[in-house]
Amino acid sequence: QQPAASSHSQEVLRAPSLLTPAPGSVHLSREMEWRCHGQSNSDMVHALIRGGVLKSKRGAQAMLEVDRSLFVLDSGFAYEDSPQSIGCNATISAPHMHAHCLDLLEPHLGPGASVLDVGSGSGYLAVVFAAMVGKEGRVVGIEHIQELVSRSIQASQQITWAKEMTDSGQLLILQGDGRQGYAPGAPYDAIHVGAAAPHVPAALTDQLKPGGRLVIPVGAEGGIQELLVVDKSGDGAHLQQRKVMGVMYVPLTSMDHQLA
Repeated sequence: QQPAASSHSQEVLRAPSLLTPAPGSVHLSREMEWRCHGQSNSDMVHALIRGGVLKSKRGAQAMLEVDRSLFVLDSGFAYEDSPQSIGCNATISAPHMHAHCLDLLEPHLGPGASVLDVGSGSGYLAVVFAAMVGKEGRVVGIEHIQELVSRSIQASQQITWAKEMTDSGQLLILQGDGRQGYAPGAPYDAIHVGAAAPHVPAALTDQLKPGGRLVIPVGAEGGIQELLVVDKSGDGAHLQQRKVMGVMYVPLTSMDHQLA
């Protein structure tokens, strides 16, 4: 059995001057990043909207429905626009990175959609995805550290509708090797990955539906990394890939490497 994938990770945007924009890329000035703080969950979400970081109205509504403080260890810093430690050498990503990924995936997160969150970590983003796809949809979060899986489930059960989706099996957070995806739930309309892979894993693109989308950071550990969007053609025969922005994530790796 192969080691499981890393959980949600800390990320740092590289300065825009270091990036060469690709067609359709998202590039924001440094002034917009890391400043979308709030005193409450609502404050934080509206700061993301005002800063031009969160553009999707459905994504904003979903973030309003999922209080970030339930998914962090120190609720006093829950609404800071920065990654927060969740233990096990893992973090919950900064709100602005969640906002970017929601915007990129939003066209594939309609009611009834099927979603895979690789390296689900705190479980926060998996629950936000669940808010977007609704009770007709299905969300799988896969995380290799059982302690984080257990805490994710406990947090999600504090939200009435998320508990109902968990109890019905429409929201599933489990321990496993995220690099291999989760074949029993495939195919997926949308796949999100929260740690940097050296290349796009074939197992994940294989599990995309025709017309589906994968958002994944790719690059060397500690080196140059890019957030990529990978789209599968409507007939399922082709993949189209584009770079969105420079990022820095911990690697999609084994549990032993993460905890070392």
